[in-house]
Amino acid sequence: MSEKETQATDAAASSGEIKLNGLYAFKAGMATVYNDQGEAVPVTVLRYEPWVVSQIKTTESDGYSALQLACGPKKAKNSTDAEKGHFSKAGFENGVKFVKELRQEIPGDAKLGSRVSINSLQKGDVVKITGRSKGHGFAGSVKRWSFAGGPASHGSKFHRKPGSSGNRTWPGRVMPGKKFPGHYGDETITVKNVVVVDVVPQEGVLMVKGPVPGARNSLVRLVKEV
Repeated sequence: MSEKETQATDAAASSGEIKLNGLYAFKAGMATVYNDQGEAVPVTVLRYEPWVVSQIKTTESDGYSALQLACGPKKAKNSTDAEKGHFSKAGFENGVKFVKELRQEIPGDAKLGSRVSINSLQKGDVVKITGRSKGHGFAGSVKRWSFAGGPASHGSKFHRKPGSSGNRTWPGRVMPGKKFPGHYGDETITVKNVVVVDVVPQEGVLMVKGPVPGARNSLVRLVKEV
């Protein structure tokens, strides 16, 4: 472990924060930074907001090991009594806007109300990022599945249609999995082997190389590659 990582670990421990195998952040947009060789690197900027441990799940009680994390307090009028009772153990007065969990071994210093340190990830870490892709509504097969379409010349009458879809007398039906027009996007996408370019704890910012699925302000999960 480098001196910088050691200092970050000590600072997190002294402030009551814990380090996990990943964290959640909000997509802010894209930018360009320059590495030590002077090369331009396209990065996605992620905004980190404080996450708090709201429940500790163990194999004995829940069947698997995980930490439930909460972020963003709700107003009292938007919170149920059940939410207030559950999240009060983690230090919240009312309910919360975002509740997620990370499946991993429970750290020894984890307890209800512990804050997750942004230094859970360090510069150079390789992570997999999961987010919800942008929804594009109903789309044709050319846009949705990148079909080539028909000739574009005058009179072809076959430009952006899906083409034939069925069979003859046997089996006399459309086979499952046939690509048709339909709802495009709005899917859970995971991008693997993404490099963390930089982490700026003072500003609550992480930068990862390349694109990240989802729209601005959407929530994404970052987990270290094993």
